[in-house]
Amino acid sequence: MSILRVNEIRPQNGTSVSIPSGHSLILGSTALTSANIMPDPTGQAGKILVSDGSDLQWTSVGPTGITVITSSSTWIKPSGVTKIYVRLVGGGGAGSGVGETGAAGGYSERMIDVSGVSQVSVTIGLGSTSPTYYAGAAGSGTSSSFGSYMTCTGGGGGNQSHQHCGGLPGLGSGGDFNQYGGGGSGHEYYSGVTGGNSYWGGSGASGYPQGGQYSSNHQTHAAPGCGGSPGYHTSYVGANGKDGICVIWEFK
Repeated sequence: MSILRVNEIRPQNGTSVSIPSGHSLILGSTALTSANIMPDPTGQAGKILVSDGSDLQWTSVGPTGITVITSSSTWIKPSGVTKIYVRLVGGGGAGSGVGETGAAGGYSERMIDVSGVSQVSVTIGLGSTSPTYYAGAAGSGTSSSFGSYMTCTGGGGGNQSHQHCGGLPGLGSGGDFNQYGGGGSGHEYYSGVTGGNSYWGGSGASGYPQGGQYSSNHQTHAAPGCGGSPGYHTSYVGANGKDGICVIWEFK
């Protein structure tokens, strides 16, 4: 065994010290090679160092982009993207009068390997635009889908399943996690309730008809996929349901 005790090693010529083939430097009991020396960090701002089991390499962390789809279209995979995390919700049902509200669309989320995929067709469920007055059956929202991977059914309208009852919620399927949307509310004399909440947040306001049709006047102030709030008492129409949405996190 050779022992070399020095404070500094300098090349005789140039700026590099070469280890001849068949020889190595040992640190402790580990041979220093290109596989265990940190790669040059120049130009790697914002990245982390990871191992693939044999080599070290710099890689990005977190999504490189987020795509939000609010109407039916096609998602085109950005260059270099290999995986996506998709969150999807169906359209909300519309409200009726006297407290009968629409339900929210179902929800689904999933991590998808898109290494061999170039695009995916996306359908965004529509919130019902058929609210009603007291005792009428309001319309349901329609389903959202992300290709053949995931589907979220729309929420039911107020009074649709039974008289004086809230709409039944939609349900997600095909995801790593699937859940119902918020159900609609039933008969409540002066309509002090709101529509079913979706994964993304609450429904629009309801209340005394200040300035006319309060619920329908403020029906756009609601989260995607929510059910429509009710009209005040018997003489005011309920609110529309809200359209669904698809949010895609993109990873390289």
